[in-house]
Amino acid sequence: MKKIIILALAFSLTSCAQVQQTLNQLPQLASQLPTGSVDIASGLKEALNKGITEQVSKLTAVDGFYKNEAVKILMPEELQKVDATLRKIGLGSLADEGIKVLNRAAEDAVKEATPIFVSAVKNMSFTDAKNILLGNDSAATSYLQGTTTTALYGKFNPVIKSSFEKVGADVVWKNIITKYNSIPLVKKVNPDLTDYTTNQALVGVFKMIAVEEKDIRTNISARTSPLLQKVFAMQDGK
Repeated sequence: MKKIIILALAFSLTSCAQVQQTLNQLPQLASQLPTGSVDIASGLKEALNKGITEQVSKLTAVDGFYKNEAVKILMPEELQKVDATLRKIGLGSLADEGIKVLNRAAEDAVKEATPIFVSAVKNMSFTDAKNILLGNDSAATSYLQGTTTTALYGKFNPVIKSSFEKVGADVVWKNIITKYNSIPLVKKVNPDLTDYTTNQALVGVFKMIAVEEKDIRTNISARTSPLLQKVFAMQDGK
């Protein structure tokens, strides 16, 4: 009988030790549960979608590029001399029109961006999300750049080319280049404005997403949902 009692007591003590060990491990086990993963990934996706909705969509409006000094597309570096020369000979309005039509084409092209961004955000892994959350102020923007730039260029380029025709940019720029090249002693120019405008449109898009990302990371009031507040609180304590 004593043996039975001793065995039962030993088993009970062993069980208690195992239970206590399990209890001690609960915080660690909880941190490994998928709920946290889902929260982080969902929070980052919401933040990126907020950036796309609130910032990129602004670029698609008339003057979204042209009247936004942060992203306004100016003449390419190799054409700065064209701009200066036209203004010297009284053709400043032609130079201004040339800049405006570049921006109009970019505003048209950015309308193609949202589906590509949505796909990239949807396919974000938990590892991506965790690295982004604990990264620098532009980590999410860098993720989008790495995953969407090629696809965006492929979408933007033909739209910009088509938009040049629609808004008369091809005619305006043919006039600009012809007038400039006809000036005695100047070096002739023939830039690829479609490629230039495409790349500048991409720069503008990511710049505006970065603005929203930094705001969410550094400004608690910009975290406009419980999920954003919960997830970015983790970042605050990193």
